[in-house]
Amino acid sequence: MSNMKVPVGLSNRHIHLSKEHIDILFGEGYELTKMKDLSQPGQYAANEKVDIIGPKGTLKGVRVLGPARKETQVEISFTDGFVLGVNPPVRDSGDLEGSPGAVIKGPKGEVTIDKGIIAAARHIHMHTSDAERMGLVDKQTVCVKVDGKRGLIFDNVLVRVHPTYALEMHVDIDEGNAAGLKNGDIVEIL
Repeated sequence: MSNMKVPVGLSNRHIHLSKEHIDILFGEGYELTKMKDLSQPGQYAANEKVDIIGPKGTLKGVRVLGPARKETQVEISFTDGFVLGVNPPVRDSGDLEGSPGAVIKGPKGEVTIDKGIIAAARHIHMHTSDAERMGLVDKQTVCVKVDGKRGLIFDNVLVRVHPTYALEMHVDIDEGNAAGLKNGDIVEIL
């Protein structure tokens, strides 16, 4: 196998909103405004933020990511789950059945979702050319080695292959902190 090195992106708490929920939270016909592009083509961090209100507490100023999605999804760490008073299941993006809900509060209104809070499963986005070069396929799971003083091996890392993806491994803040990782660090697929 050739070079199996992958850059890391730490995923802090964020929310993907449906168009219907954007209209309720920010006003009818509202369009999200781009703060900065994210590593995955077409994805961006918006200027907009919302509050997520759980049974025990609130996460204030949670960044909205764009563009709008088919279904509203909140991605948090386990630590955030303690603050909210929910137990987020570890899931792939879009797999929301049976996940907890919350109240989402924006400047113009609020929405109650009955599902949609997850701790995103660690995964690697890769372009089809990266997958071919590394001998990997979509939906394969791999182990990833992190070097350094807090080095470790991440097991059960999902490979997601698509012609529009840019090569990057995504872990949440809790996982990144446990391994001493920061954005742009390089890890190795075993």
